[in-house]
Amino acid sequence: MSYADEMRERHRQLLGDDVIEHIRAVVAAAPPPSPELIDQLRRVFSRPAGEIPAPAAQAA
Repeated sequence: MSYADEMRERHRQLLGDDVIEHIRAVVAAAPPPSPELIDQLRRVFSRPAGEIPAPAAQAA
């Protein structure tokens, strides 16, 4: 059994199937992220230890 499978099983034991199904339903119902959010996250994850560069429109 892989580590991911072990964690999945542990979560199932701790939370129960009903809670996990509720979480999955909430996640499935969430709207997709906006292009602006994707851009912000891309900048954060591409420079995790450094400053977040200013967007091009605000840099000038």
